[in-house]
Amino acid sequence: MSKNVLIVTGDAVDCLEIFYPYYRCLEENIPCTIASPTMKKLQTVCHDFLPEMETFTEMKGYKIDSHASVDDINPADFDSLILPGGRAPEYIRMNPKVQEIAAHFLKENKPMGVICHGQLILTTVREHIQGREMTAYNACRPEVEAAGAVYIEDQLHVDGNLVTGHAWPNLPEFMREFFKQLEVKEEANV
Repeated sequence: MSKNVLIVTGDAVDCLEIFYPYYRCLEENIPCTIASPTMKKLQTVCHDFLPEMETFTEMKGYKIDSHASVDDINPADFDSLILPGGRAPEYIRMNPKVQEIAAHFLKENKPMGVICHGQLILTTVREHIQGREMTAYNACRPEVEAAGAVYIEDQLHVDGNLVTGHAWPNLPEFMREFFKQLEVKEEANV
């Protein structure tokens, strides 16, 4: 059975957190749609951790096309949702359609993968994350807890249908767990 994955993001999405899941889905022959507030070529950013900085740094990354505007998305047409991080979640979370999409996947108990700052989107539909366990980039902890979720300090956490990751270095295990939710078998290419 073919699965259909939706990725919701916007400008300033972390480059690894959009490209890695997108191409991994394509490798598994899983149709994958990138939706953003406006269908356009999105500017990604590269976040990195430098020893001399107390926070992450940001540089421009590659561009990637979104395939649809969120206004044209019917979440019922998709089997799962990925919410990547970067700075995109800070502004797209205010979009009512983005909130509707996130709420749909939580209410319907469909597989979700949310990483880094992507959990900020979930804080806008707090009625659906009350008591849920999740990890996120550590600077998002106050928002996660204020929304009524339980912040887990691990780099990766699974709570039912919800796979959450700390940041882009956790993408391999994040996608492994996401694919388990989709019941997709991964084959290692050696």
